[in-house]
Amino acid sequence: MIRAFYKKYILNFKQASGTSRGVLKTKETWFIILNSEEKQGIGECGVFRGLSIDDTPDYEEKLQWVCKNIYLGLETLLIELIEFPSIQFGLEMAFKSLESHNPFELFPSKFTQSEDSITINGLIWMGSETFMKQQIQDKIEAGFHCIKMKIGAIDFQTEINLLKSIRKEFTSKDIELRVDANGAFSPSEALEKLKILSDLDLHSIEQPIKQGLVDVMAKLCSETPLPIALDEELIRVFSVTEKQKLLQTIKPQYIILKPSLVGGFKGSDEWIEIAKQNEIGWWITSALESNVGLNAIAQYTYTKQSKLPQGLGTGGLFTNNFDCPLEVKNGTLQYNNKIDWNFNLV
Repeated sequence: MIRAFYKKYILNFKQASGTSRGVLKTKETWFIILNSEEKQGIGECGVFRGLSIDDTPDYEEKLQWVCKNIYLGLETLLIELIEFPSIQFGLEMAFKSLESHNPFELFPSKFTQSEDSITINGLIWMGSETFMKQQIQDKIEAGFHCIKMKIGAIDFQTEINLLKSIRKEFTSKDIELRVDANGAFSPSEALEKLKILSDLDLHSIEQPIKQGLVDVMAKLCSETPLPIALDEELIRVFSVTEKQKLLQTIKPQYIILKPSLVGGFKGSDEWIEIAKQNEIGWWITSALESNVGLNAIAQYTYTKQSKLPQGLGTGGLFTNNFDCPLEVKNGTLQYNNKIDWNFNLV
């Protein structure tokens, strides 16, 4: 018999982190713990306030319901939780953890055996020009060959100048540059801004305009000189049929999968399969989960064997994260299995 309970946990940022939606100082997350005989399973429900479809007033009530009805089993619960993708992911993680020999080794591989690593991008948060310059310098010195810069909150020309300063020193063969607008561009100005950005030999831009403008985004993807990656656009799309329709209508160059926002492993698998069918590239990104969620996403991502840099470098952002085997070295995420977990919710 499986028993379940949940607990809230607040992650504190080491320094306030800026996006086009505002400045983040804390990040709320929830854990589902499963107990069965001598075994325990741990899953993280990484709701992202202001972004997740399941950012609703009854979120905790839904977690209570899940714990009371855990006897229904994973498959039934996933169907019931279709509009709560972060809880779906937490449950998938918890059940997989419960079944595993080690509750934190969900997908045994060369990655978890410390024999291989995952190439990741270095993330540049928004802030003053000086602050962003310092972050860029730090990432390059840390060995990153792919840098992702959030844009859209400060003056566009200042952002262009920052990107130009990188390109003066490093070609696209040296440093791959991605930008993420988080929907900050207006539809009327988006194409012109993409033309300006494309002169800087960038890899791609994430979500240039806000989600929901499907026809506008489709036109933009057909005309853009710079590859477009859909991110927020995927969040409110649940069924396989809806996913197929969205990608076939917009025809983006890439999609970005955040398991906490798109329904966990199962939801990500569906998107990847549809993307492959439509010759659309993809990569996987964490969404400010603790190291528990990041660990699960990283292990899952490794099994997909993508050649692109992934967005998994957010574990070091918090002061009160959990000690774990994940380490960022030379622009890669590595699993040092000589380091033990310290999962303590007190």
